[in-house]
Amino acid sequence: MSQRKLSRPTRPSVLRTRAGVLAAGLGLSLAAGTGAAFAATGGDAATGAAATTSAVSAVAHQAAVQAKPASKADDVKAKQAKAAKDAKAKAAANAKKAVSWTDPVKRYTLSAGFGLGGSRWAHKHSGQDFAVPVGTPVHAVHGGTVVKAGPNGAGDGPAYGNAIVIKHKNGTYSQYAHLSQVKVYVGQKVTTDKLIGLSGNTGNSSGPHLHFEIRTTPNYGSAVNPVPFLRSVGVKV
Repeated sequence: MSQRKLSRPTRPSVLRTRAGVLAAGLGLSLAAGTGAAFAATGGDAATGAAATTSAVSAVAHQAAVQAKPASKADDVKAKQAKAAKDAKAKAAANAKKAVSWTDPVKRYTLSAGFGLGGSRWAHKHSGQDFAVPVGTPVHAVHGGTVVKAGPNGAGDGPAYGNAIVIKHKNGTYSQYAHLSQVKVYVGQKVTTDKLIGLSGNTGNSSGPHLHFEIRTTPNYGSAVNPVPFLRSVGVKV
């Protein structure tokens, strides 16, 4: 007597079961959508397919419309982030400049400016005056080498009184005049903010002040307006 072999169907996995349910649901949804299209158009198959395609296109269009505001918002955020980054970089650059350049005196009132005319000067005023009391510390506005120092304008004439000229690495020169004391010597290397002298009232001076120049050479006659120059290197004057 032969034995009958009973075959037991393999139990589908949970994953396959779920996939089947999802597929069935999707099929029902599509069928319902297509059936609705058929009902609306008289049941024509071609028209139903067209209706389905139209519905898909409408959904895609709506998604694109909704995506545009988000895209614009992202663009605005990106621009704002870039502006903030640029502002931070600019502030850092100005801070670095401010460290390497400084005011010649710390507390002052700006008096006679560059280019003024009058009986006090043989030509137009060649620098910027900082009104300060006699004995106010005078500092190098930037690092460099002292090329002139002493009385008689350090060689530029008695009108300057005691004076100092410093050559800087960028090819400019700074001059400090009418000093009561000179505390540096020719050839000396100085750093930014180094004490180089004390303000005074020597030479052709109508009162205590520091006469300050920025020059393109070490000599008289090559001065440029020092206030815009100092501002260009980050010093607030």
